Amino acid sequence: MKYIKIPLLLIWRAWFYVLMFLGIIIMSPVLIILSSSEKLYPRFWKVVRVFSYIIIYGMGCRLKIEKEEEIEKDQSYVFCANHTSFLDIWIMCILSKNPVVFVGKKELVKIPVFGYFYKRVVIMVDRGDANSRRKVYGRAKKRLTNGTSVAIYPEGLVPDEGVILAPFKNGAFSLAIEHQIPIVPQVYFDCKRSFSWNVFRGGPVTLRVKQCKFIPTKGLTLENRIQLKKEAFDLVYEELSNDELYMKHTNEMKHERTSINS
Repeated sequence: MKYIKIPLLLIWRAWFYVLMFLGIIIMSPVLIILSSSEKLYPRFWKVVRVFSYIIIYGMGCRLKIEKEEEIEKDQSYVFCANHTSFLDIWIMCILSKNPVVFVGKKELVKIPVFGYFYKRVVIMVDRGDANSRRKVYGRAKKRLTNGTSVAIYPEGLVPDEGVILAPFKNGAFSLAIEHQIPIVPQVYFDCKRSFSWNVFRGGPVTLRVKQCKFIPTKGLTLENRIQLKKEAFDLVYEELSNDELYMKHTNEMKHERTSINS
C-alpha cells in the first residue's frame, strides 16, 4: 500500500507548489501594483485572502473554524498562533477580513517568485540578529493604524513535530501592550498532520482552527508582558494538549525521533 501512497503523496505536495507559484505568476501584475504602496495594502489583502482559499481548497483540504470571539472592523490586533506548517500562513489570511501584516523570517525571501512579493509586504526579521529583531517592532508599530493588524508566530520558528508547543518570545506581547490592543490567540490543530515537514507523511484533511477569546491588554504595562505571554502560551498549549488527533501525531513524531537518535 505504501508504494502507492508515497508517489501520490509526493504528487500532492508538488501540486501545492505548482498551485502557489502558478497563481502568483498569473496574478503578478495586480500584486505588483497593490504591493507598491502601504495605502493599497487593504486591497492587496483582499486578493491574498481569495488566493488563500484557492490554496487550501485546491489542495483538497477543508476548513472547520470555531470562533469564540469575532474581530471588529477598523480595530487593530496582534494575531498569535502556533506554527506548524507552510499552511499556517494561508489559514491566518482566511481568518481575518481586516488587513494583517506578517512578521516573518528573512530566509523565505529565497523562495523563487513567492520571495519577491514576500519582501514587499512582510516585515522581515533575521532571528539570529538582535538588532534586526529590535527594528522589526519599530516597523510593526507604524503599521498598527486604521484597522491594520500584525501577525506574529510567537514561537519564533517551526518547532520539531514531536514538540507540542515551543516557548513563546516576548515581542508580540510587548507590541500589544505598547499599543493597548488585544491579543488574538489562534490554534491550528491539523496543519502539521496534513502538510508535515516529513515529505512522506500527510495528505488532504479537514483543517480545524480555533480562534480563542481575545486577551485584553488595556491598562497593562511592559512589566506585565511575561504574565501576558504565559497566559497566551497556556491557553494555546491546553487546546493542543487536549486534542486527540494533534497529540497522536505529535507523540508519533516524538517516538520516531527518539528511535532515530537511540
